[in-house]
Amino acid sequence: MKAKVFLLAHLIAFGVLFGILFSCSNDEVVDNNPVVAPEPFQGNVAWIRTFGGSDEDVAQTVIETNDGGYAILGFTKSTDGDIAGKTTSVNDFWLLKLDSEGNLLWNQTYGGSDDDRGQSLIQTSDGGYVLAGYSKSSDGDSSNNEGQHDNWVIKVDASGNLQWEQSFGFAGHDHAYSIIETADGGLFMTGFLDVTSSGGAGNDGRSVDRVQHGVGEFWAHRLDANGNLLWRRYFGGTNNDRSFDAVQTPEGGFLIAGTTESNDVDISNNHGSYDVWLINVSSNGDLLWERTFGGSGIDNSNAIIASGDGNYLIAGNTFSTDMDVSAPLGSSDFWLLKIDPSGSLLWEKSFGGTDFELARALCPTYDGRFWVVGHSKSLNNDVSENNGMNDFWIIRVDASGSLEWERSFGGSGLDFAHGVVETASGSAIIVGETESADGDIPKNQGLKDVLVIKIQ
Repeated sequence: MKAKVFLLAHLIAFGVLFGILFSCSNDEVVDNNPVVAPEPFQGNVAWIRTFGGSDEDVAQTVIETNDGGYAILGFTKSTDGDIAGKTTSVNDFWLLKLDSEGNLLWNQTYGGSDDDRGQSLIQTSDGGYVLAGYSKSSDGDSSNNEGQHDNWVIKVDASGNLQWEQSFGFAGHDHAYSIIETADGGLFMTGFLDVTSSGGAGNDGRSVDRVQHGVGEFWAHRLDANGNLLWRRYFGGTNNDRSFDAVQTPEGGFLIAGTTESNDVDISNNHGSYDVWLINVSSNGDLLWERTFGGSGIDNSNAIIASGDGNYLIAGNTFSTDMDVSAPLGSSDFWLLKIDPSGSLLWEKSFGGTDFELARALCPTYDGRFWVVGHSKSLNNDVSENNGMNDFWIIRVDASGSLEWERSFGGSGLDFAHGVVETASGSAIIVGETESADGDIPKNQGLKDVLVIKIQ
């Protein structure tokens, strides 16, 4: 029952029921307990927090938890400062639990004696968490490694205690970047596979000539709720192809977004160099269709979400000035694309200045708008401020992709935003990493710290 109540609140907060609740005429029955929308967006900074130790600490993603606080996943090399119970100066998964005001309640690290990097996070119905990323360890919390990095999935309870872990990989570098919960309560994970090093393995149930495939492939895993493998498939061509995010479709399949350098095997139309590549696979992992978007330059996608109207939004960056890219602004721009369920491009928009911008994450707002976050180096066109080097860049666009609000945060060092979530109250929590100790940054404890900002 608690899970159902939380799900309904979540849907209302993100506007799924917004049109229904506010479409009643005056002579219709009025709900005795009407839903009150959050206050209109003001764009004010509620607070800024940093967390870390004397080494490198990075946040990759953030979620709002069922108690109104936040959980953040990334990785840390530090063994001091805010990091609890860590003694080896190598990267470990790092999970932080904050209250609603951004105060650190607890944190846990997971890994072994080698390089382990957390990338994606969900909360489960029991109040615990599933974490995904990649691991090079075969000791400590990691029971197995097949060579270089493997996809690594772990389940922890509500206090961060490890309950189970699973690794998937072969001899080369195999990375997981995204994990989502499926409609049946299972898990779906995507990233990439070094298929050359795997010798063609990793494509259960699909016959393919491995010689046709190259260094990197989109690699998808369907797991049950306990992390047991149901199926895994790879997709790509003879060059480098990497997937970074996925969303489940109403039909039960999956849209997987990433980047391709290939123009053969599974890829039918490359515009030049790297393109945004989108594939639609069935619930059993069969490739239904694929689409490429881009121009003659380098075009990447890092995130995909359902847009709330039956369509989808993709965010990344583009260096192109032609073909699908209609209004380039500089060296590299935020690139936002809207597609329909068949993969047809509805519109695309570029945001930025004459220097370098890259979008890493996006999420919907309660009132049908969208947050897009990443980093910026410009100080013109759409970008009104730069504190030095790369800054967090946060933009808010309307349903048609028009820019409504933007803000940069950072100092004289490198500051990169990697994740964003809209809260039930209509605020945004943005996380990433900072090397600055001045400007907007209240303090820095080492080489890099986790940076968390709340906008309302």
